[in-house]
Amino acid sequence: MFDWLTWELVWVLIGFGGQALFTSRFIVQWWASEKAGRSVVPVAFWYFSVGGGLILLIYAIYKKDPVFISGQALGLIVYARNLYLIFVERSNAGREEPPATK
Repeated sequence: MFDWLTWELVWVLIGFGGQALFTSRFIVQWWASEKAGRSVVPVAFWYFSVGGGLILLIYAIYKKDPVFISGQALGLIVYARNLYLIFVERSNAGREEPPATK
């Protein structure tokens, strides 16, 4: 019934899906910057980076491409670290003492 649907085609579609998700982060960043009237990097940028990077890493592992694997794996560390720093900053912001009034 689905003779045209081979596993190789499925993997290519997964790869393109990961690339589309990864590329979407730039659209999100551009939109947020246009809206703010200055250059900003919204948290969604990092989520798109992790999602797209993870899918592309899986695809690279399937392809057994060490250059692609190392690039995506190292990138994921950077994206995850940025999300961690954002969460720590937001967590600490909720615990700050309000300024004293005179």
